[in-house]
Amino acid sequence: MSARRKRGTHGRLFCSAVITAAGSSVRMGEDKLAVDLAGLPAIARAIWAFQDSPDIDEIILVTKGEKIPDMAQLCREYGFSKVRQLTAGADNRTGSTLAGVRLCDEGADLIAIHDGGRPLVTAEVIERAVKAAAEYGAAAPAVRVKDTVRQARGGVVLKTLEREELYLMQTPQVFKAELIRKALGDAVRLGLSLSDDCEAVMLMGAQVHIVDGSDENIKLTTPADVSVARAILESGGEWI
Repeated sequence: MSARRKRGTHGRLFCSAVITAAGSSVRMGEDKLAVDLAGLPAIARAIWAFQDSPDIDEIILVTKGEKIPDMAQLCREYGFSKVRQLTAGADNRTGSTLAGVRLCDEGADLIAIHDGGRPLVTAEVIERAVKAAAEYGAAAPAVRVKDTVRQARGGVVLKTLEREELYLMQTPQVFKAELIRKALGDAVRLGLSLSDDCEAVMLMGAQVHIVDGSDENIKLTTPADVSVARAILESGGEWI
């Protein structure tokens, strides 16, 4: 494995990116990573953002075992030279992410973890998360909740939650390498299946710093999300 590296005039830290693309796409009804978004597969758009980012040094792609040959071909076709390894995911999201993290360069200072189902992530969002993680140890993009949110049980409203304290979390979520390696390892050892990687480090008592996300950094979950993503691209949004 390569030694710890720094590049650029500001001594930037080495950052590995793990892109998870091993989900089932049950709610989509088709492979959401393969849907066409303005002439490109969704997963290609997600990888491209990290390929072009000056803050990312290598990419580890986690996918289903049977899709590794197709993903390898896609990486060759689009010239994704930063994709160093592809690996099969596990039975749950946490295990799949750990599989990718374990393949990151041993000299990596930071590890960024991105959901491949978010194809419209921008270089600016990546940069903000990486810089904040370098300073604070753990960082993630998020957007404020705009709608009124109420807690309910059994179809009955219990209380209204304060919007000022509510955020919708996005990816990439970026961490000091040693922190996320231990956090995910502990989570898998305990049999935990977490909704995101921030939860893993928070269970260790670590704080996560929030940076500005983007309303366009949506997750493809339903066919309606695909329509929104296509509309964003057609309107010439932030994604380039």
